Amino acid sequence: MAMSFAALAGFVVGALAVLFYRNQIEAPSRTAAADGAGDGAALPQGIASVLAVLPSSAVVLDAHDRVLRASSAARAFGLVKGDRLMAAELLALARQVRRDGEIRESEIDVAGHKFGQETTNFAVRVAPLGSYGQVLVLAEDQTERRRVEAVRRDFVANVSHELKTPVGAMSLLAETIQDAADDPEAVSRFAGRMQLEAARLNYLIQDLITLSRIQGAEPIPTPGQVAIDEAVSDAIDHCNTRASAKDITLVTGGIEGLRIWGDVELLVTALRNLIDNAVAYSPEHTRVVVSVRPAGDSVEISVSDQGIGIPEEALERIFERFFRVDAARSRATGGTGLGLAIVKHVAAAHAGEVSVWSKEGSGSTFTLRLPAFGGTAVAVPPSIPLEAAP
Repeated sequence: MAMSFAALAGFVVGALAVLFYRNQIEAPSRTAAADGAGDGAALPQGIASVLAVLPSSAVVLDAHDRVLRASSAARAFGLVKGDRLMAAELLALARQVRRDGEIRESEIDVAGHKFGQETTNFAVRVAPLGSYGQVLVLAEDQTERRRVEAVRRDFVANVSHELKTPVGAMSLLAETIQDAADDPEAVSRFAGRMQLEAARLNYLIQDLITLSRIQGAEPIPTPGQVAIDEAVSDAIDHCNTRASAKDITLVTGGIEGLRIWGDVELLVTALRNLIDNAVAYSPEHTRVVVSVRPAGDSVEISVSDQGIGIPEEALERIFERFFRVDAARSRATGGTGLGLAIVKHVAAAHAGEVSVWSKEGSGSTFTLRLPAFGGTAVAVPPSIPLEAAP
């Protein structure tokens, strides 16, 4: 990104310089006549047209730091107000460039943003523009790129940490088994714990693979008709063993025969994660309800539990990768911290969304809202094959 900006900036500077000097040759007195003082205050012909098509923020300053031309992006970001350049760092760079004629590149943070962010990070390039003290300032917003890089770094660090936990435990357990080779009961006990850690490692790897497939929010390559009832049934089958161990009843309800257009495997994965989550954070002898209902041109699938609930301050972060409200409890239940992130990306891949309602001590309800097949949520009798349904 930075290299492409530098290349674009270099091209623009060169093009504007050519335009400037061509104007000097074709009409040597035009600029001086325009400003009345010969200081080059008027913008050479053609330069305004080039600046108008630039996607980045572009500003041309005259010899007195007055703005001759500013792109709409420069004004939207608050870099320019009226005929003044508001960023002090940019103004200082422009003055240095005007003094020595050297092109300068830098990165700056500017307070405020047209979309309300606290600061915006810009990659900037400042270059002289002709011989009348005019200076060209190009600024490329790279806030999102830096955010993505930070997320990537955090993700790698989190994955490394999550992998170290089961791997370290398995290594320690293997050493313990070696030391207890003459104690069959101890060997059996520690071998069982090794199996649990191996299962946790396997779940983490599978979740990482799933997340890598769908996190780009790209359209599903081969979508098809998906019967919601079948997807719910498959997801419940996956979760029955864990629910039975806590005497939690899995209940289905709502309207049968609804369909969406998408990927059945991804939908089952999302529902399995929601149901597993509900079971993990619910007390024994309770129930988890999976209900389906039409909602205009969408289908809503809700998973409700009678569990411990989620603190209000954690609701905004609940779908982040590796975010845990209670890290110790999550690891104790075998969670990878990726389940809800997977649900969010599955919803996005189907052009849908996921929402959550929760209150501490009163349980939680997660709702997947996905576009209905055919544009309208209509129940299809089970006797009609999917392919034959209208």
